[in-house]
Amino acid sequence: MNAVTAFLSDNGAQLLTLTWQHLYISVISITLGIMAAIPLGVALTRVPKVANGVIGLVSILQTVPSLAILAFFIPILGVGTVPAIIALFIYSVLPILRNTYTGVKNIDRDLLESARGMGMTGWQRIISIELPLAVPIIMAGIRVSSVYLIGWATLAAFIGAGGLGDFIFSGLNLYQPEFIIGGAIPVTLLALLVDFVFGRAEKGLTPKGIRNEESA
Repeated sequence: MNAVTAFLSDNGAQLLTLTWQHLYISVISITLGIMAAIPLGVALTRVPKVANGVIGLVSILQTVPSLAILAFFIPILGVGTVPAIIALFIYSVLPILRNTYTGVKNIDRDLLESARGMGMTGWQRIISIELPLAVPIIMAGIRVSSVYLIGWATLAAFIGAGGLGDFIFSGLNLYQPEFIIGGAIPVTLLALLVDFVFGRAEKGLTPKGIRNEESA
């Protein structure tokens, strides 16, 4: 306990700074992933012959070690926040893309036919029917992606992007367990916090009829 108190006393300000950097990198990356993957997932449901190839390509990119992707961008973008965000963005896409495609693709075709019969345009069907009904599956992908991303963001410290990885790797290099714990615990808490926030968002965005069916 004394060691924890001493660590917070000596490094409290830096801990807050690194926590903010870590959250910033993670949130920007997952936001970009959402903006890219959801529209792409919906678009792929219109061209199923292309979908398997695109999802397969994204899957291959995610198998590349994260450090290798970070290193790949250094000659192009240098070091710092930008290459870290781009690398994490690449890792965020697959779960969201796959879940969006699956969620929209599995919507009851009869509902869509009824919407067409009512004269709804393609955009109206997407906004009013397809995305709302697919929300639980899409949000599951976002939650998985965000939790993974917050853990992977520790590697951003390798290229000078900051974040809580600074504490973890300093602890490893200097053999100081309090630095490792001081970095690892906030990362875990951030992951739980972000998962909770997205969980509340999922509940708010899910149509009441679906929510009632799931709670029944």
